[in-house]
Amino acid sequence: MTTEQAFTHAALIRQAIEQQISSGLLRPGHKLPSERDLSELFATTRITLKEALQALEAEGKIYREDRRGWFVAPPRLLYNPQYKSHFHQMVTAQQRQVETAVLSAQTVLATPALCQELELPALSRLHEIQRLRRIDGRVVLFVRHYLKPEIFPGILAMDLTQSLTLIYETHYGLSYGRSRFDIIPTAARGEVAQALMLGEGSPILLISRVNFDQDGRLIDCDQEYWRHDAIRISIDSSLVTPPFPLEK
Repeated sequence: MTTEQAFTHAALIRQAIEQQISSGLLRPGHKLPSERDLSELFATTRITLKEALQALEAEGKIYREDRRGWFVAPPRLLYNPQYKSHFHQMVTAQQRQVETAVLSAQTVLATPALCQELELPALSRLHEIQRLRRIDGRVVLFVRHYLKPEIFPGILAMDLTQSLTLIYETHYGLSYGRSRFDIIPTAARGEVAQALMLGEGSPILLISRVNFDQDGRLIDCDQEYWRHDAIRISIDSSLVTPPFPLEK
C-alpha cells in the first residue's frame, strides 16, 4: 500500500467510526474494540488504524486511557475560567455528574516560579493541594492549588473535596476579586500523565490562574491540567454578570 493509499484508507476508517458515533450506535463512554480487532475489521495495518484513531482523538470524538483502550468521548464541558465558577455547580448545571478526590495536602517549599507568580521572597512556603476531578466517572482534570499559609491557617485539615471558594468564604471571610490566567497547550508528564491515565507526552491543556481577593490581595494560584478533549473554552468579554456564582 502506497503512502497515499494508506492516507485515504485512514480517512475512510475515521469517517466510518465517526458515522457510528454520530448515529448513536456508539454512545459516549462506549469502549471501542481493541486495535487488533479494529485492524482486522477494517482489513488494515495497525499503523493506518492508529492514524485514523489519532485523528478522531484530536477532534475530541474519542479518547484513550493508558492500558485500557479507546472510548467514545462525551460532550465537552463548557468552561469559562474567567468566572471561576464553583466546579461542582458548573458541571451539574450542564446535567453532568461530578466527583472530586484529594490526592495530597501538604506544605511545600515554593519553587522560584511560584515565588514570582505569588510575589513571595525566596525560600517561602506554600500550602499545596492536589485534586483529581471526574465528570460522568471519567478522569478529566488534575489540579494543583497553591495557597499562602498565613492567609489560610488550618485549611489542610478541612474537607478539601468541597469547594475551596466556599471554605474561603465560610472560614476566612474571603471572596475572589480579579484573576489572571494563562491557557497553554502542553504535554502530560510524570504524575500528571499518571493521574489523567495518559501516556507520557500526550497532549493536554494547562490553565494557570493567579487569584486576588475582594481587596486586591494576591492569595493563591491554580495549575489545572485538563484532558484536551474534555472541555470547550468559552469567554464572552461583553458579559458583566457571570452565569454561575464566582466560586472555584
